[in-house]
Amino acid sequence: MIDFNKIKGSYISLDELIKAMKNEDYIEIYENICDFLDNGKIISVKASPLNGKKPALHTKYKVIRTEKDNSELLYEINYSLCIEFDTSYYKTHLDKYEDNRKEIKLLNDFFIRKKHLLSDTISMNERAFQIWGQEKFLQKGSGKTILKNLGLKEEDLNYYDTSEPLAYYSVSKEVPQKILIIENKDTYYTFRKHLINKNSTLLNEDIKTVIYGKGKNINKTFKDFEISAEEHVFNKENLVLYLGDIDCEGIVIYESFYKYFSARYKVAPFVEGYLKMIDKAEELEVPLPVTKVGQNRNISNIFFENFTCNDKDRILKILERDEYIPQEILNIRDL
Repeated sequence: MIDFNKIKGSYISLDELIKAMKNEDYIEIYENICDFLDNGKIISVKASPLNGKKPALHTKYKVIRTEKDNSELLYEINYSLCIEFDTSYYKTHLDKYEDNRKEIKLLNDFFIRKKHLLSDTISMNERAFQIWGQEKFLQKGSGKTILKNLGLKEEDLNYYDTSEPLAYYSVSKEVPQKILIIENKDTYYTFRKHLINKNSTLLNEDIKTVIYGKGKNINKTFKDFEISAEEHVFNKENLVLYLGDIDCEGIVIYESFYKYFSARYKVAPFVEGYLKMIDKAEELEVPLPVTKVGQNRNISNIFFENFTCNDKDRILKILERDEYIPQEILNIRDL
């Protein structure tokens, strides 16, 4: 009825016992508690008052925990799991093994009977369903934790993580061309609308394609760039420009993307866009928003080397004041 080994703490009140038994008949409650006392599950705390009923019961009890026989679990870990698994973690964390036992046994069965299927590289969700019958088990479940606890790497399951769909708009398929990656969604839609309206330039720059970068997810978005985009977009002769918020985090996003992407493509900040954002902020004469707490400030000179000393100073002054300029300062009238 009640697993006293799972009760937190060394003591339990009469009210908690009654609630756990889910029984409204007092005589049955009394008899059950007497059974617990007789079987050594609990001991009455004599100093606690009686509950005032007949027959009377003490209002507080000490919980007696029994040693659990884990020999079956240890035998299973030692002799049933395949040799590819490092079982040292679960030998010393039997409670965790018991919690994940069903899923571990499914993985073990897959390695024993269907390991040949690992020769095919498939997506993360496809592999998760193949092994556990749950397509999100590696993505959102405890699948990756189980792999780690068994000393397995994600590569051992030979799956790939699918990239985010690439959203872009082109007004021309000529190559080479200038491509602009835009950090935020609203600004991407504004720039795209400007091009759709048959305008030939963006802030006096001849840009033929705009791409939605998706902020911090940009590297994941561009993981399969050559597969997700058309040939005129991923042409190696294109110049890839980037425009994000003017804050430390936005600069970190650009520098991360530059390190990830510049070995294959020519990458640079969209200087005209950043200067327009600064100019407009000064013209509007409105207080700039304050940078959120905990923002990544680990920036280098990769971003700033594209600006003049004067323009670099203008940006640094904004950052030093813990302020920022969001892309959304620009609207379609500014383009």
